[in-house]
Parts: sequence; C-alpha cells; structure tokens
Amino acid sequence: MAERVIPLIDQRVAALAARVPAQAIPTSGLLSDTLGRPLRDLRISVTDRCNFRCSYCMPKEVFNKDYPYLPHSALLTFEEITRVARQFVAHGVHKIRLTGGEPLLRKNLEVLIEQLAALRTPEGDPLDITLTTNGSLLERKAKSLKAAGLQRVTVSLDGLDDAVFRQMNDVDFPVAEVLKGIDAARDAGLGPIKVNMVVKRGTNEHEILPMARHFRGTGIVLRFIEYMDVGATNGWRMDEVLPSAEVVKLIAAQLPLIQLEPSAPGETAERWGYADGSGEIGVISSVTQAFCGDCNRARLSTEGQLYLCLFATQGHDLRSLVRGGASDEELASAIAQIWHGRGDRYSQLRSSMPPDSSTGKRRVEMSYIGG
Repeated sequence: MAERVIPLIDQRVAALAARVPAQAIPTSGLLSDTLGRPLRDLRISVTDRCNFRCSYCMPKEVFNKDYPYLPHSALLTFEEITRVARQFVAHGVHKIRLTGGEPLLRKNLEVLIEQLAALRTPEGDPLDITLTTNGSLLERKAKSLKAAGLQRVTVSLDGLDDAVFRQMNDVDFPVAEVLKGIDAARDAGLGPIKVNMVVKRGTNEHEILPMARHFRGTGIVLRFIEYMDVGATNGWRMDEVLPSAEVVKLIAAQLPLIQLEPSAPGETAERWGYADGSGEIGVISSVTQAFCGDCNRARLSTEGQLYLCLFATQGHDLRSLVRGGASDEELASAIAQIWHGRGDRYSQLRSSMPPDSSTGKRRVEMSYIGG
C-alpha cells in the first residue's frame, strides 16, 4: 500500500479577477453555462473554521493551532453576502445552502438567515433556505434558526457507534449530542431533515446498516456519500472509496429497496425507497458515477470567491467588486459572464486526468467552500 502523504501547506489559492463586461448582461433568470446548465443552487460558506477535525475534511495534521484562518476583516459581512446572493437570485437561483467550515460557529448567523429569507425570486417566490451542519451546536440553535427563516437542515453524521464517531471527528465529541441536535431540529420544524454519512472503506462501513435501521421510519432521509478526492489535505486514496452500488446492495439484502425518481433537476443523490414504505435513503456517487451533466450549483467562499465546481482549482474574486464600488448591475453582469464561461465537469473527466502532482494544480479544500 502506498504511503499516505499529507501536504502541510495552506491550500487556498489566489482568485481570478471577476471582470465587469463592457456590455451589461440582463438578469433574465435564464442564465446557462457552456454546457447548457442553468444556475439554480448557491452554496454559501460563512466561515472557514470548524470545531471537528474529521480526517477526510480538516485533518489535525494540517488544521492545527497554528493554521492561518482568515481574519474577520476578510470575511464577507452579512450585508455583503445578501447583496451578492440577491444578484444570484436575479439570475435564477432558487435555493441557498449555508455551509462552512461549521456554519453555526459564525456569530449571529440568524441575522444573515433573516436577510436571505426576505429575498424573492423574479416570480415573487421565497427561496429554499437550508444549512449543512455537524450538529454539535444544533440543539441550542434549532429554534432560533427556524424563527429566523431557515427551512431545513442537513446533518453530517458518519456513524452511530460512539467510539467510531469520536475517532472520525477526532475531537472526542460524543455522538449522543449530535442525535440530540437532530431531535431538536425536528421539534423546531426544520424539515425534512437529511443526514449525510461519508463512507470510508476500512473506517466506518460497518456503520451503514445500523445507520439505516436507526433512521428508517423516522421521516429523516439518510444519504451515503462516497469518500471524495476533494482538496489535497485528506490523503485520499481510491482504495478507501466504497462504491454506492455496494452500499445499496448491502442495505437491500436486509431491508429491501426500490429505486425512486429524482425529486428535482440536478439532484446529486440517487433515491431508494424501502419496499415497505417506511422511508428512503439516498446515495451520492461523485466518484463512481459522475453527475456533472446537470450540475446547477455555484459556491461562494466566506471571503467572496465564486467557485464553479466542488473540485475547482481557482475561484473568481467577487469581493473586490463588492468593496470596490461596483453597482448591482455590474456585479450581476460579472457573475453572468463567469457562469456563461463555465465548462467544469471534473468528476466526468476524473478517470482520464493525471493526479494533482502531475498537473501542479491543487483543488480547493472542501472545508473552505463547503460540501
């Protein structure tokens, strides 16, 4: 087995300039990229910090006490985030997901949620406002998040066995506290709740069936995610990927499943329902079955860089426009020009691409722009 090498360097890279085109691009709500994919989903990272040190995302070897996190002055303010989001909504975004790091570490996040919840699509409809969290602070925050206008939450949970969970979060955080957070979210009406489990072969695959049994019949949708080659700090290896097809086969042998139709265009998860009608699971196969063809997601980093793919090597600097006096029309036109030029489809091309060590380019870290 090859030796694992984790580079101890800052993976954030200089952004490309976001340029205002000479002629304004109207906000028709029909923006599409070079492959005809519309812009519908915006994921906003509100912090680059997290209180967990999961090995597949923010390993301790890199994200230690000396790691240079972004200074507060570099982060977009809530007002700046809302202003940028408003331009995305004008271009067709209907869903906004708040991510991190761990988004609940951002102080007064409810203020931002209130501002985003007040936005409306060109048709006058409210947005779908969601949040992905590790659940550690959810018990105490669920009610205030709901009151601010948050609609749904997705909770990352990689196993029910306390020893396994503590090992994976690497800060000795108990699984019982996350389960309390999920209960609090359900009580607050933040649903339907989704629970994401990253499956890493040799680490937690034995937790697949216990997780399926635990959440079956609860109304909570459990989704299994293939361990991904995001960034460069997680020491990713293909032999640690458990294909989603094997996950489905394992569960179906004990709890019969039937395949369901996608619930929305561009959905990342393949849906499977329990044959007895007691709920559903999802599998996200970004390694073995690419879904780039209908990807409609953009990502905004906490310091205002626009990324067009989870596996991108560079972002586009919107913060300079926001703080440099650009008008809303100019900001919207710059966003449109960037999306018009988008041709990203990394997962589809993965099998034919050389490793990062050959290209000299490093992909952005998932902890920086969210999953």
